[in-house]
Amino acid sequence: MKISTTEYFVSEVAHSLKRNNWMSVASIGTVAVSLFIFGMFLMLVMNLNKMVESLESQVQIQVYLRDDFSRESAKELEVDLKSMQGVEKVTFIPKEEAMEKFKERLGDQKTLLDALDETNPLPDSFEVMLIQPELVKTAAEAIERFEGVETAKYGQDVMEHLFDITRLIRIFGFALMLVLALATLFIIANTIRLTVFARRKEIAIMKYVGATDWFIRWPFVLEGMVMGLFGSIIASIMLRFTYSGIVAKIYSTLAFFPLIPEQPFLNYITVVVIIGGMIMGAIGSTVSIKRFLKV
Repeated sequence: MKISTTEYFVSEVAHSLKRNNWMSVASIGTVAVSLFIFGMFLMLVMNLNKMVESLESQVQIQVYLRDDFSRESAKELEVDLKSMQGVEKVTFIPKEEAMEKFKERLGDQKTLLDALDETNPLPDSFEVMLIQPELVKTAAEAIERFEGVETAKYGQDVMEHLFDITRLIRIFGFALMLVLALATLFIIANTIRLTVFARRKEIAIMKYVGATDWFIRWPFVLEGMVMGLFGSIIASIMLRFTYSGIVAKIYSTLAFFPLIPEQPFLNYITVVVIIGGMIMGAIGSTVSIKRFLKV
């Protein structure tokens, strides 16, 4: 592309934005609102995925040992458990510690255990954490075959429902992002179409004097990218303030809620929104001008 042609395209974009200033402002505002909604749902889906990962990371197998299984044998079993494929961490829980934790959970009702006197009916156990939660069922079945293991529990019914829910959340999140991206593109394309419609006579004249389709199209594509850039910058600023406010509000009441930290998360969102806004602006302009090139 020649320098003179590039200068022409840039000057055409500047003149168009200035000539149709109110329409340009309205278009940029529409793009900003559309990208803000898209960005909010993007952050929502990513935080939902973060919560799902947090829930999955808490999946563990509770391995209960037989009463006649000695502590020395339990140490050997611990080594075997740690050597299993997919096991991330193994923690031994003595029966005395298990009883103390049980009393803490009972709180004021721990006097109910007085009837046991000094007897401790709880067994020694292991807590086994896995690298991949999907392996929990297979690992539990394998652990139950070890010598000295009474049973291996992982909340089978709850975990199966959890994995079903997490799959649905991920599928729904992806589908939602796709629908919102298409909706945003549709809004941007129709907004830019108004600008193109106002200049349809100018486009027709250029076609009659021999201008190529791409020569006519490029200024509109660049204009769409500029409007997408301005709109995405406004949307990014709004998203930053909104997300920071939401995070501060939630952390003031639920300090351990698994939200994605603001940095560098907001920087990534800003890059995605700005690049996405410019691409959608270019595509929207290309789609909008197509029918007006048929003279």
